[in-house]
Amino acid sequence: MTMTRGTGRGRVPAALAAVTAAAAMTLAGCSSSAGTGTEDGGSAPVPAVSGSAPAKAAEKAGADKAGTEAAVAAKGGRLGGAGSACELPVTFDLAARWKPKAIELEPDSILADLAEQGNVKMVCEIDAKPAGNIGFLRVWQGEASEDDPQAVLKAFVADDPNASEAAYAQVKAGALAAAEVGYTVHSELMDESKKERAFAVTTPDGPVVVHLGGLDSDEHTAMLPAFELAKKSLTLG
Repeated sequence: MTMTRGTGRGRVPAALAAVTAAAAMTLAGCSSSAGTGTEDGGSAPVPAVSGSAPAKAAEKAGADKAGTEAAVAAKGGRLGGAGSACELPVTFDLAARWKPKAIELEPDSILADLAEQGNVKMVCEIDAKPAGNIGFLRVWQGEASEDDPQAVLKAFVADDPNASEAAYAQVKAGALAAAEVGYTVHSELMDESKKERAFAVTTPDGPVVVHLGGLDSDEHTAMLPAFELAKKSLTLG
């Protein structure tokens, strides 16, 4: 399968959104709006974008960190091990009622090259709709390489022409060294910008990226506890 760098990610949201748009718009009126304790849903602290005031960045990072510890979803199972819906190089806890499924596209499928971004390929999709939200936690995996987690994330974000305002941080995913990024993406479907977030780890079988999008920024914020649960509970498979 051949991937042209810089084109795949720009089409992924549109292609996937087209498949699920009907369900998304039907559920939009009844999606959860539960808060998570901070302005951005208790997300992991990220450094300030270059040029911002250091004092404000420090204050925001402290506020984010304080809220993050409480913003973890209730556990509903574990994913990644043998016999689970998606067998992965890592395992982590699923939020209650979120439904995972493996992504296996034929090489000649019209969507095959759309499920690649940066140096990783989508291998698992975890649907939040059964839990009352509109969005997915998606797992991407790459071939073994010398890239560190932040390099993997930078390639991932760079392959999305609609991404901007990316801020990276060194974090922990379980006990593993990891990198995390928060950024903004312009949604063609909704004709507005929305928040997205991802973290990456490296494993002997290649890098793994766990990404959270959402129909819009409100949905994204409501789903952040599931993202935090996955990050805090992650271990090597």
